[in-house]
Amino acid sequence: MDASLKALQNHLDASVLGAGSATYELIAALLGGGHALIEGPPGVGKTTLAKTLAQSISGTFRRVQFTPDLLPGDLVGYSIYRQDKKEFEFIEGPVFTNLLLADEINRTSPRIQSALLECMNEGQVTVDGVTRPLPGVFQVVATRNNRFRAGTFPLPAPQLDRFLISIEMTLSDSETRSRILKFHAKRQSDAAVSMEPASHPNNSPGITLEQVTEWQRKVDQVPVSDAIFHYVIRLCDAIRNHPELDSTISNRGALAMMQMARAVAFLEEHEAVFPEDVKRAFIPAVIHRLDPGESEFESEGGSLRKSAIRLLLEELLETVPIE
Repeated sequence: MDASLKALQNHLDASVLGAGSATYELIAALLGGGHALIEGPPGVGKTTLAKTLAQSISGTFRRVQFTPDLLPGDLVGYSIYRQDKKEFEFIEGPVFTNLLLADEINRTSPRIQSALLECMNEGQVTVDGVTRPLPGVFQVVATRNNRFRAGTFPLPAPQLDRFLISIEMTLSDSETRSRILKFHAKRQSDAAVSMEPASHPNNSPGITLEQVTEWQRKVDQVPVSDAIFHYVIRLCDAIRNHPELDSTISNRGALAMMQMARAVAFLEEHEAVFPEDVKRAFIPAVIHRLDPGESEFESEGGSLRKSAIRLLLEELLETVPIE
């Protein structure tokens, strides 16, 4: 693995203890040029993970706290009339960045969420009939609490389909939580001695946008055989034909699975995409695209439904032939 890429992974692992799988998947999404939805209960490090990734890259970073009173212009920008110039001037919104953290994206209405559809799918923004391109390296990392859903709104299927993957973060085991307490206690002590803020990023690998672009280019060049294409489609068809899932994976979803598998193959230093890479990419790439059912916004029912879907997907990985 590239030394700077390994340094990035180690930095994220050290910043969010016990989140090794989430770290791996978030880096894979970045390399695949896709957006990531991080889900989990409050306080497990969803926002910290996204911020740490942003601080590790030399590009620009914007954070938007999604609230019920947010407006589309607060995201994509708006035009304002300049009396002195007697013309309209466009004020860029926070989407004009390299990494956008959409924190608690489900706390604003689907109408506002839809303002992200064009920029997430096409890398551009259209306001007042004028289309403006976003930066070449552009990633949306959204967080969503999957418990305590009072005051939240559902994410429509078209919005969920724009995310390359969803990342599940859970509460760590007792030993890891003890290490987290020790880590924060030491960091606060060190900050008090040095008179620096405790949130000061330490040992950031300083990844450049050029490096990210080069990684993304290499991921796009990872070879994929016809057998892998057929395997991806068989997995999608297995979901569509499963009596308990009652869902269909769109072409965008199949492409997301393939692109995620390419990123996994690149991280694993494989010369091409292997079936094992597809298996590693399968659940993160499709689970958020499946109909969560009417119980999605019940704190317990939604979690149980999600767990049941994960088990069904794991069974498909065991039963769908690779050939």
